[in-house]
Amino acid sequence: MKTALILNGPNLNLLGTREPAVYGAQTLADVEKLCAQACASHGFALDFRQSNHEGQLVDWLHEAGRLQAAGTLAGVILNAGAYTHTSVALLDAIKGTGISLIELHISNVFAREAYRHHSYISAAARAVMCGFGVSGYALAIAGLADMQTGV
Repeated sequence: MKTALILNGPNLNLLGTREPAVYGAQTLADVEKLCAQACASHGFALDFRQSNHEGQLVDWLHEAGRLQAAGTLAGVILNAGAYTHTSVALLDAIKGTGISLIELHISNVFAREAYRHHSYISAAARAVMCGFGVSGYALAIAGLADMQTGV
């Protein structure tokens, strides 16, 4: 059984209390449960992580590259939070490892402040999802499953 690695960046630990009008009322624990159900229905094991530290996310992406090369990782779903718009380091880690990655955003970043319209990560992502709320995680897991079958 392959694993889906879900990585969450800065401030996502505040889901449920941070700007609920933008991000909804569900907590990160709720998102993890949703991801566990979606992974089970697609035959994936779930590895769900969150960090407020850019270097930790880079290290996890490096780890993901090794796991994907070993054939045990289906791919990565990354909600990099604000690092999406600032981190060349995350872009370089994704490109350097060659991982299959879906970039995910809870809100529609294009309907928000102009600085959120640019993503460094998109250039290396296999797909980009935004605006579906936390339901986007389940949709991204389904997309990852489709990528496994070549759809």
